[in-house]
Amino acid sequence: MHPEKRLTGKVAFVTGAASGIGRAAALAFAREGASVVIADLSEGGNAETANLVHSFGGQSLAVQCDVADPEQVKAAFDKTGEAFGRLDLAFNNAGIEVKEGITAEASLEDWDRIMNVNLRGVFLCLKHEIPLMLKMGAGAIVNMSSIAGLVGLKNSAAYTASKHGVIGLTRAAAIDYAPLNIRINAVCPGLIDTPLSRKVLNPDEMKYHATAQPMARVAKAEEVAEAALWLCSDSASFVTGHALTVDGGFTAA
Repeated sequence: MHPEKRLTGKVAFVTGAASGIGRAAALAFAREGASVVIADLSEGGNAETANLVHSFGGQSLAVQCDVADPEQVKAAFDKTGEAFGRLDLAFNNAGIEVKEGITAEASLEDWDRIMNVNLRGVFLCLKHEIPLMLKMGAGAIVNMSSIAGLVGLKNSAAYTASKHGVIGLTRAAAIDYAPLNIRINAVCPGLIDTPLSRKVLNPDEMKYHATAQPMARVAKAEEVAEAALWLCSDSASFVTGHALTVDGGFTAA
């Protein structure tokens, strides 16, 4: 017998939902009964994710949004309120990664771009998600960090700093809102097979990094999505301020 859907009647907001982990999460939330706001820069990718949600009877709203732009973020949440009148769950997943080079030779442009999307973008979303959830009297938010939020990665100073920042922001916000029944956590993936990973790493590099992990493989986007789904569900009702590692044992080695 199929178990009862865990998120029936709830509304979830997912950034970076046009592909990769964001799309997998949007579909996971929808399969569990949530209506999903699909937020991403890619209109075409948003539409594809929305079609996948609708293909099994889910409800969605697609909004084009650059999470580093305060006006676009505000507009996305205004549209969410107009369409659904509530917000219960959020996965602040949108992020970027570029080949930076060693620290002193990395460009200021890359630093600013990475920080603006990976850290500022999470902060801007929190500023709109939390007030909507306070109106509901409860909520759950998951922020996208990385193993780079837990350890340093070579040739990735800005990315590593941004993902460490996400964990710090997550913990501070979790403490602020724990008494108000809003849980805020983070996920820290290792190497995941996504369009972003394939853009940054060539096939040989992907293979090398996969074999360097204790589980000796690359994770699927769905495996991270399931972690975010669990953190947003009532199954994690006493979990807040936590950075959940999904890395095949990389940071344990």
